[in-house]
Amino acid sequence: MSSSSESKGIALVTGAAQGIGRAITLRLADDGFDVAINDILSNKENLDNVALQVASKGRRTCVMFADVTVEDEVKGMIDGVVTQLGGLDVMVANAGIIRVGTLLETGVDDWEAQFAVNVRGTYLCYRYAAMQMIAQGRGGRMIGASSVAGKTGHANQIAYCSAKFAVRGMTQCAALELGRHGITVNSYAPGAMITPMLEGIRIANDQRNESLGQFYDGDYYKRMADRAAVGYMGKADDVASIVSYLASKESHFITGQSISVDGGVYFS
Repeated sequence: MSSSSESKGIALVTGAAQGIGRAITLRLADDGFDVAINDILSNKENLDNVALQVASKGRRTCVMFADVTVEDEVKGMIDGVVTQLGGLDVMVANAGIIRVGTLLETGVDDWEAQFAVNVRGTYLCYRYAAMQMIAQGRGGRMIGASSVAGKTGHANQIAYCSAKFAVRGMTQCAALELGRHGITVNSYAPGAMITPMLEGIRIANDQRNESLGQFYDGDYYKRMADRAAVGYMGKADDVASIVSYLASKESHFITGQSISVDGGVYFS
């Protein structure tokens, strides 16, 4: 469909079917970007719904089903966005997973699964997006998903923390390499957000603690809120607002950063 106003550019958001990815997609559409959206095929219903919401805002969109851990699928996804929408100006590598577990509990399969999505997936998105942006010659914005768990270790999240630390390092390296091409590379580092992923963490923690005979008084979400300086939890839209700025032309002098969005839990 044709857009109702001139486009600010073309964005691609991975893991866009729900949670933070969905919020980022809709915010970028509100900002005037045409937005390609990605997720895996099992999330088709949710992703199609997001596409309808983008279109209702008068922006062009296309749905790209791909597994970000598979190189050929990521390359095909980038090529598809360029073919259907005409280029790529903003890459948001948002797709991620978490599995709760300590050093002793986390097996190699769980470790590798989290690194495959959170690290290899981000690397492949950065790599093929950078190739496209350099070829276009008009600069761009690359934005990855780190976490406050990528800034300080969390008990019971050894693989996830390690992966999110890796995203920060990757982002810094890419920023140094791509800055002279007019491409900035940053990441966002959410704290506890009211999202389907956090609900999954809550359930996994409760199941783990019950199996160990450990029980905690009080509501999980209240405990998370009490840790923040502001005294409440964030929402996916709070992360989307940071991505909105990082995707803008005004953010040209910010690169290599991992910006915390956590209500003041960690100061770094």
